[in-house]
Amino acid sequence: MELGLAGRRALVTGAGKGIGRSVVRALHAAGVHVVALSRTRADLDSLVRECPGVEPLCVDLADWEATERALSGIGPVDLLVNNAAVALLQPFLEVTKEAFDKSFEVNLRSVVQVSQIVAQSLINRGIPGSIVNVSSQASQRALTNHSVYCSTKGAMDMLTKVMALELGPHKIRVNAVNPTVVMTPMGRANWSDPQKAKSMLDRIPLGQFAEIEHVVDSILFLLSDRSGMTTGSTLPVDGGFLVT
Repeated sequence: MELGLAGRRALVTGAGKGIGRSVVRALHAAGVHVVALSRTRADLDSLVRECPGVEPLCVDLADWEATERALSGIGPVDLLVNNAAVALLQPFLEVTKEAFDKSFEVNLRSVVQVSQIVAQSLINRGIPGSIVNVSSQASQRALTNHSVYCSTKGAMDMLTKVMALELGPHKIRVNAVNPTVVMTPMGRANWSDPQKAKSMLDRIPLGQFAEIEHVVDSILFLLSDRSGMTTGSTLPVDGGFLVT
């Protein structure tokens, strides 16, 4: 399916590794000019070598003022993927202020800040746009040691709906994708224990974790005009986990 993304400008956060990096690759291959945001310079340097023409932007999204400065000069953006996130896992009774604050700063507050900047620019230019927030099945299911992470993703799902409600009159669509465990290098490392993996896989009707391409394809579809009547959705990419 031709998605018609060529010639547009996109901003992808958390672009250095995993899902974000693969989204940048896919958009670059589709003829999109991509601004790739990461807090890790080495990841951006290797990404630019891999995808010449990608514009790197190195900033820690937990720093509000630095993010404001970094985004002030990126130029017009038509498509936004809010992918950056941290997963600081602690038992509920051991949750620290530092882990709580960092998680909400990166996983939720930065989504508000970056989306405000992009959406305001779209409105000022009078053109439509599309925003995709990378959420998780953890937004809708309780997972042990994930109390803060689940809370940030639950909040992201509702933020997605309110953004869609308020930005819809400006022809800006906002959706979320909600993956299960994704087989990024980190995902493979964290779920390599067969016993640990079995406890999750037994709850997934399709019996497998997601590959990166499953998530990337869903993001690209939601960015494109092929999903032109879809906004405010939270799209599971979970093999059926949320139906069990």
